Amino acid sequence: MEHRQLGRVGPRVSALGLGCMSLGIGNVYTSEVRDDDAAIDLVRHALDLGVTFLDTADIYGDSELKVGKAIQGRCAEVVLATKFGFVQTRIGKEEQLDGRPEYVQQACEQSLRRLGVDQIDVYYLHRVDPAVPIEETVGAMADLVRQGKVGHLGLSEVSPSTLRRAHAVHPIAAVQTEYSLFSREPEDELLPTLRELGVALVAYSPLGRGFLAGRFRTLEDLAPDDWRRRNPRFQHGAFERNVELADRIRALASSKGCTPAQLALAWLLTRDGVVPIPGTSSVERLSENVGALGVRLTREELEEIDRRSPKGAVTGERYHESGAALLDK
Repeated sequence: MEHRQLGRVGPRVSALGLGCMSLGIGNVYTSEVRDDDAAIDLVRHALDLGVTFLDTADIYGDSELKVGKAIQGRCAEVVLATKFGFVQTRIGKEEQLDGRPEYVQQACEQSLRRLGVDQIDVYYLHRVDPAVPIEETVGAMADLVRQGKVGHLGLSEVSPSTLRRAHAVHPIAAVQTEYSLFSREPEDELLPTLRELGVALVAYSPLGRGFLAGRFRTLEDLAPDDWRRRNPRFQHGAFERNVELADRIRALASSKGCTPAQLALAWLLTRDGVVPIPGTSSVERLSENVGALGVRLTREELEEIDRRSPKGAVTGERYHESGAALLDK
């Protein structure tokens, strides 16, 4: 396993992490993992493969509980990240954000208890609460570092200007955002800012929410309750064009002798300061993803990937209207 420094101030982590959203019952995708034993086995298999950077959140159903059980006796191997900021609401209700200092402390205590640890290595603000100045939220997060309950701070889906304000209060180790061959928006302003400040980019949905892995060919391949059915990129018309775009990567992967998922992850791994955290609930897919570390791309191959999947080629926005409203722009 290769390792990378998580920004200028963060810990060393495995070059590929594991997104643990799909382990939780009630997550937005339909999960293959429904019982504790299967989830625990998956996380421990990841640790055995050297994937020690685990990413979860308090909003991912019971994912924190399962991750906590899985790392019992192996905490020393793990760099554990979780997130707060979404207020748990009833299914079907509009999501709410809470970045108040008193909630920061409360949310952290609850996550520590569910995870069964004394310290969270990287603690992210999941989304910026527009009703609370970022300085107040990050100031409360910095208190958690001083208390020893958190090792390093992170932010998720923040604009460069918000990042600068937060970083002035306390050093930020990582910013988490969607980044893949299908979502290259960070290259415009965010990545240059991150590199200037010495902050890592942790890339979620590095496989384009499944498109780049070739997981489906029609909308019927998605479960009826799958969140992606409401996503703009999965609507009729956009879906078919995006499958065609992914097929260009599939063809290149075939000629390279790797899977499309491995090619897409290998492309991200060539980016300085970027750590992908693909999520899965399948041991087979996990092993496949780790295989991306053995895929070496030449300059000519990287140029060909850019030609086949140029920035802005994907059809549809990343989120539907209500989800987009929660992004800090």
